[in-house]
Amino acid sequence: MRNVFVKIFSLLLYIFSILALGVKNPTFPNPYKTVDMSKFEMTFEEEFDGELDRSLWVGHYTYGKTSSVRRGSYWNNYMAYTENGNLVIPLKYLDEGMGGTGAGWYTAGLDTSSRETGFRQKFGYFEVRCILPKGADIWSAFWMMNEDVFNVDGSGQDGTEVDVMESPYYGRIPFNNVVYCNLHYDGYGEAHRAKQVSRTYVKGNPYEEFNTYGVEWNENEYIFYLNGMEYGRSDFGGVCQNPLFLILSVEMYGENGVPSSRDKNADEAQFIVDYVRAYQYKDLLNTK
Repeated sequence: MRNVFVKIFSLLLYIFSILALGVKNPTFPNPYKTVDMSKFEMTFEEEFDGELDRSLWVGHYTYGKTSSVRRGSYWNNYMAYTENGNLVIPLKYLDEGMGGTGAGWYTAGLDTSSRETGFRQKFGYFEVRCILPKGADIWSAFWMMNEDVFNVDGSGQDGTEVDVMESPYYGRIPFNNVVYCNLHYDGYGEAHRAKQVSRTYVKGNPYEEFNTYGVEWNENEYIFYLNGMEYGRSDFGGVCQNPLFLILSVEMYGENGVPSSRDKNADEAQFIVDYVRAYQYKDLLNTK
């Protein structure tokens, strides 16, 4: 009975978010459909059991030990580390700065984009198991993209940003436990196209408990899952037909390294990732 209540509440919250936040052309999910893992074979498994592999996980738009501005915070990939079998991406205020930039809130964005030592894949199922960072202005995400997302050609088939999970709502009642999934293509300028596919309510406390967030991607559509249960699907942009790399990130609302409202004395936050996994359709593997 509790599970039924949660599903009904999630659907009502989803409808409310559409009305309150103006989501256009929403896709209503099937809350009883689960991901069928029997049709997949694992192709990538990162459990973070040892030291962080910095040849695999490189800085997203940051290079070496330098820092770069990311909205209201700074990214430096050396902020990230492993501990107790988890990846930890902290968000903390550094009075002395780091990597050539001054005082501010520092965190990290990591990706697997390296052509030599990274990971990319076309189609399959991709999943993260994580605890979300808690605190005002914080925006954490698990997403995928490729360089062709910047091509402006009226289609996402060559390159799409697939936001498997974004969490920007801590403390914002009634959206505190809400995560969402998005799609973007045609760059990030005037031609940029984007769609928020869906939102869903995470039961329990996602800021203290692990949950899984995943996407199934095939030639026809993207299907998004929370703890193995579908919460959205879309073919917006024409579905990417090229390999994408993986991204884990934390950032803050704001601009030029200045947060919207977070005070320097606020508590440190942590994005804790247990694993990242990728799977490929068995029938695609068998045709190689």
